[in-house]
Amino acid sequence: MNEHAKTKDLVREYYGKVLSTSDDLKTSACCTSGALPPGLRDALANVHEEVRAKYYGSGLVAPENLEGAGVLDLGCGAGQDVYVLAQMVGSKGRVVGVDMTDEQLAVARRHVDWHKEKFSYCCSNVSFVKGYIEELDKLGLEPASFDVIVSNCVINLSPDKAAVLKGARSLLKPGGEIYFSDVYADRRLPDAVKSDPVLLGECLGGALYWGDFLEVSRDAGFGDARLVTARTMTVDDPALAAKCAAAQFYSATYRLFNIDGLEPRCEDYGQAVIYKGGIPGHEDVFELDTHHRIEKGKVFPVCGNTYRMLMESRFARFFDAIGDFSSHYGIFPGCGTQMPLEEPAQRPAKVAVASSGTGSAGSCC
Repeated sequence: MNEHAKTKDLVREYYGKVLSTSDDLKTSACCTSGALPPGLRDALANVHEEVRAKYYGSGLVAPENLEGAGVLDLGCGAGQDVYVLAQMVGSKGRVVGVDMTDEQLAVARRHVDWHKEKFSYCCSNVSFVKGYIEELDKLGLEPASFDVIVSNCVINLSPDKAAVLKGARSLLKPGGEIYFSDVYADRRLPDAVKSDPVLLGECLGGALYWGDFLEVSRDAGFGDARLVTARTMTVDDPALAAKCAAAQFYSATYRLFNIDGLEPRCEDYGQAVIYKGGIPGHEDVFELDTHHRIEKGKVFPVCGNTYRMLMESRFARFFDAIGDFSSHYGIFPGCGTQMPLEEPAQRPAKVAVASSGTGSAGSCC
C-alpha cells in the first residue's frame, strides 16, 4: 500500500469509526471558536440535531454574497455546512457535498427531506457525492460549473493537496473562488507527526507549512492567496503536544480566486474602487481579507490583483472602478506576505469564522 492510500485509510477509519460525536475530539484544532454572526447562527439553528452532533470543522465557512450561487463543499462530512449554505444560496442556488466516509454521508442523506421542509423549499437544493477530494475529476461534476468551493478543516487531511487545489480550480467558473478554513504549521512537520493516526485525524498531522501552501496554491493556478482570518492554536493533550514538539499551528481562512494572470506581487497601477454597499450583512463595510476593509462610498486605493478580484468576480456589481492598467507605478505601498499571524505584535489573532467582519483596517496589501 502506498503512502497516499495509507493516509486515506487512516482518515476514513478515524472519522468513520473512532469519532462518534464532536465530543470525542482530543484537540481544539477542528472546533469552532468564538461567537457566530447572527445570520449564520440562525441558519445553524435550522440544521438537524444529529447533523450538528457529527460536526468536526474549524468554523462555519460561508463567504459573502451567495444568493443563487452554485457551491461545492469539499469534505462535507455529515452535511452541517451544506445545510447552512443551502439557506444562504436560496431555493435558486445549489450545494453539492463531497465526502469519502460512508458513515458521515449516511447521516447527511438521511435528513435531506427534513431540511427541505424546514427551509420551505419546493424541492431540495442539496446533493451528496461519495469520493475523494483529490480525485474530483472522477466524480462526474461538470467543469467550470461552481461559483464557490468551500472546505472546512479537510484539505489538510488529504495526502495530495496539490491535486485537491488543481481539481477544484477546474470546477470553478472564471472569477469563482475557493474559500476555506484549515490548519497550518510554522514549519515542515516530521514524518512521525504526519503519520500519527490521532494527529492526522485531529487535523494536525496533515497541516501544511504555510510557505509550502502558498507555493502549492500558485502551482495550482491561484496566483495570489488572500488571508481572511487566523488564530493561533494550542494542543492541550500532553501526549499529543509532546509529539508535536516546538511546532506552532494556526487555524486560518484563505480565499483563492480563479482569475488567470494574477501577478506574484501587488503591483500599483494607480487604481481604486468605491464600494457601493448592498452585500447582505456587509452594507457599510466589506472586508475582502485582513488588508482590505473597504468602507461604503470611500475611494479605496488597490493593487492590480485586488482590482481584478473585485471587478472580475461575483462582487463586481457592488463596486465602481477607478483607473485601468495603462500605467504602472511599481510595487503597491505596504505589500507584504500572507503568513497567518505574520505580525503577532501588531495584529491580534482572529477567530477563523467566516463572514464575521474581523479584518484589519488599511488599504491594499
